[in-house]
Amino acid sequence: MYPEERRQEVATMISQRGRVSVADLADTFGVTTETVRRDLALLERLGHVRRVHGGAVPATTLTVTEPGLVEREHTRAEQKDRIAKLAGSYLPASGGSVLLDAGTTTGRIINGFPPDLDLSVITNSVPIAARLAGFSSINLHMLGGRVRGTTQATVGDEALRILDLLRVDVAFIGTNALSVEHGLSTPDTEEAAVKRAMVRSANCVVVVADASKVGREHLVSFAPIHSVDILITDDEISPTDRASFQDREIEVVIA
Repeated sequence: MYPEERRQEVATMISQRGRVSVADLADTFGVTTETVRRDLALLERLGHVRRVHGGAVPATTLTVTEPGLVEREHTRAEQKDRIAKLAGSYLPASGGSVLLDAGTTTGRIINGFPPDLDLSVITNSVPIAARLAGFSSINLHMLGGRVRGTTQATVGDEALRILDLLRVDVAFIGTNALSVEHGLSTPDTEEAAVKRAMVRSANCVVVVADASKVGREHLVSFAPIHSVDILITDDEISPTDRASFQDREIEVVIA
């Protein structure tokens, strides 16, 4: 492979995975780490990637925009289905309490709810609440506040006041991005505040996020990475990223 072809492949891999380490690139292309670093330096100058500690991320990784709910619903749907199905095994026993964050992956967790499971479920998601309203065994609580059109999630002081009073068994949290350095992050400050309060109120924090979000960073960090107990993701997460999370005592579960 010519150097130009290798660099193109490197840029494509980083774009698809979100974050790739120097060591992984060296192993993949059979070159030295010094060669990889030179490739990354050139790709950064060309505006294709952004170098970070130990590797690189896409140049557009740090972003303040977010797609709408309909678009996200159909993005990486197969991976989200697998993640949500596995997340169901972390539901508390009958009589327990759950926080369901707004999101297209958290919303899929409902598909695995046993019909007779007695649970108290708190959510800030209008679509999730609408679906759960038909479950006779669910004690449903909808957080109040202003509804964001982009995510159909309630935000604001009313939601935060209730969350500050709660202690739940498990919180299933979605995120737009996660990295060791920036933690869990999202573009909107008000939604970040609600997510932050959800994380604080849970005995166990289960993050459901497909591998495309790993290594990415959005504008507002709402929780440090060490606040995560369990990360459920898909098999496209790199061995380096998986090991990095596990080194911080996060249980990484592959769906």
